Amino acid sequence: MKKETNTATPSEDADRRGWHLARNELEEDVAGLEYALMRGFEAFGRWQGECLASVMDISASGPENAMLHIIRMHDRPKTIKELARLTNRDDIPNMQYSLRKLVAAGLVSRHGSGRSGVTYTVTEQGRQVTDRYADVRATLFIKAIQSIPELRNRLKDAAATIDLLTGIYEQAARHAATQRHFNQSS
Repeated sequence: MKKETNTATPSEDADRRGWHLARNELEEDVAGLEYALMRGFEAFGRWQGECLASVMDISASGPENAMLHIIRMHDRPKTIKELARLTNRDDIPNMQYSLRKLVAAGLVSRHGSGRSGVTYTVTEQGRQVTDRYADVRATLFIKAIQSIPELRNRLKDAAATIDLLTGIYEQAARHAATQRHFNQSS
């Protein structure tokens, strides 16, 4: 295996030494991306909550807001299993809590039973709220994106890169789980 040569200046090495996840240039790039993803995730969640609150008096988290829009996506009912797959989540009890909250707010309705399968759809009120949300999003967020030259072209590449990284993180998580079990057995 080829050893990576250090091409950093002494001041870059000093900066990198302060960040335990950035021991070389590649780790520095990955750590920078991960830090940006963390900040972006939190900003996106705040945006979703504030945008939804601007169209309806409800306190909803970013994931609850996302669930509402995903339930409406393609205007067809979704099971909790589909919602978990579409959102890459496995915390079913938390998802069930969020669904109960959306049902209680009158935005989502629950159909079926445990035997026949439960599905969720948006209500008429949910449809109105998600339409108003889309209007606010277009006015505040999409308009801001349109004002930045070439950003639209970069969005597709960013989405593809994040999708690729999601797969790599999933695979690495499976390996880490295997190692955790192996390390606990030793």
